[in-house]
Amino acid sequence: MRRRWPRRPADGWQARGREEGSATLELTVLAPVVLLLLFGVVQGALWLHARNVALGAAQQGLRAARAAGVTAPAVRAREQALAFVERAGGDQVLHDLDVEPASNPTEVTVVVRGRALSVLPGIPGPPVTQVAVGPRERFTP
Repeated sequence: MRRRWPRRPADGWQARGREEGSATLELTVLAPVVLLLLFGVVQGALWLHARNVALGAAQQGLRAARAAGVTAPAVRAREQALAFVERAGGDQVLHDLDVEPASNPTEVTVVVRGRALSVLPGIPGPPVTQVAVGPRERFTP
């Protein structure tokens, strides 16, 4: 009976023995980086959505407060801004919501502040602040 020896590669290296486990090592190194990028993209999208909702709420409050004949423009602006956020998802979009309307005889300002949802539990989301400013509708001689 003839005994066969394992064949050696032409260049003399034992390639099979040196590359075992390299895929596992690459996955171990790259997986956290890929997950970090994925969570970053999702967090950015949640922040942009919350920012758009806050801007829409500020503009809705501004439209309500600018109308001629409104007796309490700040109260009306706050009500309309809060109603807009509630229709857009409420606490599922913006946490710690704060609406600050201000008005004088010629101008109305509505500031909406809050926090976007966070991808990681226990860590607060990024802050969101949007401002809408416009002239008050009034009759002039």
